[in-house]
Amino acid sequence: MKKTIALLIAVFSSVMMMAQPAPVKKAAGSVFTLSTFDKDGSLKGSTHGFFIGADGVGISSWTPFVNAASAVIVDAEGNKHDVQTVIGANELYDICKFRIAAKTVPLKPAAAAATKGAKMWAVSFSDKKPLINSLELARSEKFMDKYAYYIFEGKAPENMDGCPVVNDKGLLLGMLQSSQDGAESHATDVFFADSIQTNGLSLTDQLLRQTGLRVDMPRDKEQATLLLMMTSEQGDSVKRMKYAEDFINIYPDATDGYVAKAQMLISRGDYDGASGIMQTAMSKASDKANAHAEWARLMYQKLAYTADSTFTKWTYDDALAEAQKAYSIDPQPVYKHREAQIVYSKGDYAKAYDMFIGLTTTSLRNAELFYEAAQCKTQQKADNGEVIALLDSAISVCPKPLNSVAAPYVLARGQFLDEAGEYRKALHDYNVYDTLMVGRADDAFYYTRYQCEMKVRQYQQALNDIAHAAVINPRQALYFAELASLQLRVNRFEDAVKAADLCLRIAPENSDSYIIKGLALMQLKKKDEGLQALQKAKELGDERADEFIKKYK
Repeated sequence: MKKTIALLIAVFSSVMMMAQPAPVKKAAGSVFTLSTFDKDGSLKGSTHGFFIGADGVGISSWTPFVNAASAVIVDAEGNKHDVQTVIGANELYDICKFRIAAKTVPLKPAAAAATKGAKMWAVSFSDKKPLINSLELARSEKFMDKYAYYIFEGKAPENMDGCPVVNDKGLLLGMLQSSQDGAESHATDVFFADSIQTNGLSLTDQLLRQTGLRVDMPRDKEQATLLLMMTSEQGDSVKRMKYAEDFINIYPDATDGYVAKAQMLISRGDYDGASGIMQTAMSKASDKANAHAEWARLMYQKLAYTADSTFTKWTYDDALAEAQKAYSIDPQPVYKHREAQIVYSKGDYAKAYDMFIGLTTTSLRNAELFYEAAQCKTQQKADNGEVIALLDSAISVCPKPLNSVAAPYVLARGQFLDEAGEYRKALHDYNVYDTLMVGRADDAFYYTRYQCEMKVRQYQQALNDIAHAAVINPRQALYFAELASLQLRVNRFEDAVKAADLCLRIAPENSDSYIIKGLALMQLKKKDEGLQALQKAKELGDERADEFIKKYK
C-alpha cells in the first residue's frame, strides 16, 4: 500500500512539473533573494524579490529596509549585488522599488489582470533551479480605480514571500505576500509597484527617511536637480557625495553635479580635487558658459569667505578670468555681475562701482546691485548723501508692498544711518525691518536696536529689546549684563539683581555684573550683600569696586 501511495505521489509530481509551462519556469531567472543589514553588519531581514527593469530595477517587501543601513541581493545564478538606491516604497502594501548597478533581465508584465479560474503561479528558485507553486485565486479586488489586488486560497507557499506571481505565459501579475497573521496570501499588482517613482522632494519623504539607503536620482532632469539641491540639508557628507556622483553619472553634460561635488571637496580642503572636477565640468558640460561661471563663483567664494592662507593656487585674477570667459561665451548680465563682485574684492572700487551701476540698466536690475554700488562708495569714503541715495534706490526697486526681500536693504540703510549719527532715522528703518521680518530677526539685531535706542534715551524700548535678545540667545552673558545695567539705571533694582545673577550663571567672572548687583543691593538697603558683591568684583581685578566699597562701607 505504501509503495502504491509513493508511486501515485511521484506520478502526480511528474504531471505537475509537466503541466508547468516553460515560460513560467523561465520567470525564475528574474527572481532574487534580498538581505538587509544594520550598521554593524548584522543581518536585519531577508525575503525574495524580482526584477522589473533592465537597468537593475527590482521590487521586494519594504519591511526589511526599515532602519537598515545596507542591502544586497543574490540572483538566480548566485551573483551578488549591492542595492544602490531606493526608488520608492509604499508602507500599506509593503512594497519597495530599488536599483542595483547591473543590467538585469526583467519580467514582462501581463497586459490584463487575471480573473477567477485563470492559472497563476508563484515562482522562485532553489540551487539555481526553478521552484514553482500553483495558486488558486479566491477573488480579486480593484484599488485606486486601476490596480488589481489578488487574494488566494490558503497560505502562501513556504518561503516564497516577495516572489513574482505569473500567468501561464510567464507574464508578471504581482508580488506574492502573506497576511500579517499568515492565514492567507495575496499579491499586489505589479503596475502599482512600477508606478512608484522618486522626485525632487523624496529626501523629505518620512517613509524613505526610515531607511539608511540613499534615494534614487530621478530620471527627470528638473526633478533630479531639485533633489540634488535638497541634499545640502543632509548631515551625512558621504551620502551627499554619492548623490553628486549619481547626478554626474546620469547627467554628465549638466554642470550641477560637478559643482555640488566640487563644493564638498572645497569644504574638506581638497582644493586640487575641486579643480579637477571643475576642469571635467568645463570639458563635458553642454553649457560651457555656465561651467566657467560656476568655477569663477567657487573660487571667488573660497577666496572671499574662507580664511586659508596655506592654499595659494587660486587667485582673484583666476576667478576673474573664468567669469570673463563665461561672459565671452554667453554675454549674460549675471556673468558680468560676478566679474564686478570679483573686481570689488580686488579693491578696485571705482571700476566695480561703474560695473554695478551699468548693470542696473540691464534686465538684471535689482536691489543687490544698488546695495553693492553703495558699498563701493562707502569704501571710497564718499559723501553720506551718495551712499544713502544708493540705499534708497535699493529699497525702491524691491517689490511693493515691501516684504522680506527688502528687509536686508532696509537694515543696511538703518545701520549706515546709525553709524552716521542719524539715530532717529536709523530707528525708523530698524522698526520697519523688524516688521518685515515678522518676528524672525536674530538676537544681534535686537542688540543693535537696543544700542540705538539707548542713544536717544528710549529706555523702555531699549529694555524690551535687550530682554528679547537675551530670550533668543540665553547663553550670551553680554545681554544679561546690559539688561542689568539698564535696569539699575532706571531704578529697577530688584530686576537688576536678577539679571546680574543670570549673567553670573553664564559668566561667573563677569565683574561688571558684580558691580551692578552690588550697587542695586545697596539701593535695596541690603548693605552686607551689596558689599560682598562689590568685594567679589574687586577680587576679579575691577578697579571701580574699591571706590564703591569705600563709599558704602
